[in-house]
Amino acid sequence: MKALSIERVDGKPGQVYYPLKQVDLPKPTVKPGEVLVRILAAALNHREVFIRQSLYPGINFETPLGADGVGIVVETASPDLDKAWKGKRVLLTPGRGWQDSEDGPEGKYTVVGGTVGVSHGTFQEYVALPAAEIEEAPAHLSVPEAAALPLAGLTAWRATFTKGRVAAGQNVLITGIGGGVALFALQFAVAAGATVFVTSGSEEKLTKAKELGAADGAIYKKEDWSKQLRGLLPKSRPYLDVVIDGAGADIVLQTYSLLKLGGAVVSYGMTVNPKVVFPMQAVLKNIELRGSTMGSRREFGAMVQFVAAKGVKPVVSMVVPGMDRADEAFEAMRRGTQFGKLVVLLDERGDSSKL
Repeated sequence: MKALSIERVDGKPGQVYYPLKQVDLPKPTVKPGEVLVRILAAALNHREVFIRQSLYPGINFETPLGADGVGIVVETASPDLDKAWKGKRVLLTPGRGWQDSEDGPEGKYTVVGGTVGVSHGTFQEYVALPAAEIEEAPAHLSVPEAAALPLAGLTAWRATFTKGRVAAGQNVLITGIGGGVALFALQFAVAAGATVFVTSGSEEKLTKAKELGAADGAIYKKEDWSKQLRGLLPKSRPYLDVVIDGAGADIVLQTYSLLKLGGAVVSYGMTVNPKVVFPMQAVLKNIELRGSTMGSRREFGAMVQFVAAKGVKPVVSMVVPGMDRADEAFEAMRRGTQFGKLVVLLDERGDSSKL
């Protein structure tokens, strides 16, 4: 089978950019309790760019890239699994080592693809894995939409509901709209009945966010963006309940005055600065800063069920036909101008006509 990995070249972390390498690997065989999935499409996350820049821990040059994937179960290890799964379109779980604890992983947590700890990625034509690590893909999603869901959807689910405790009627701010996690957080919070505000670096992205259900938004490049946001809050509830953020830096400083007493800032990443300023004013308001990572196997199942029940459709900004053109998606990810997920079709039967 064909697979996509990276090739080691000399260079310092942050300066190097490992080339993509298409390789031929043995087609996997199923072991007891496993299923064989023919991958239809895989989606990119920024972690794959970090891997190529040598900025991600535990890089493995032999393991195919990719944590996001959708495929068809084509073989199983038993008649019972055949009956339950054969022929079904499924999503692959993007991590291992975290079953159901809300606090965090019970063991050593590993993200699938391109690193040590898991021997496969999703940028390969076939994957053999335990049947416990798949979920049936929501029927309303196209192949590219389904491929876009796992990692970013899981991260957003935990940040929005497990850590953010977002509920109907609340006011929620989601920063940096346009990336996969932020967009899923927007869609999940809107589907739950919350009033959602967003920030972005461009008016175009704010407009697109409103089309997805955002009430309004502000341009974070403006120094007074938090003051602008205050003027957008409803008079009946003139405060934020939760902020969901992936940038770090001064997010608490900018929003503590907008948050209710005991409000929360949920941080799922710190792309601007790996430190957060936490002023005494936030302490006096009993503001909580809650770290949030990807999520557990249980949360993954709950997220997929929510997407199916609410009809949530992932935003896909680019579909690349074929593994040999994957670098086109990587370059779009590096530019950071996309609004939504970047997907690579690995199988011509991964029809993108529903987009």
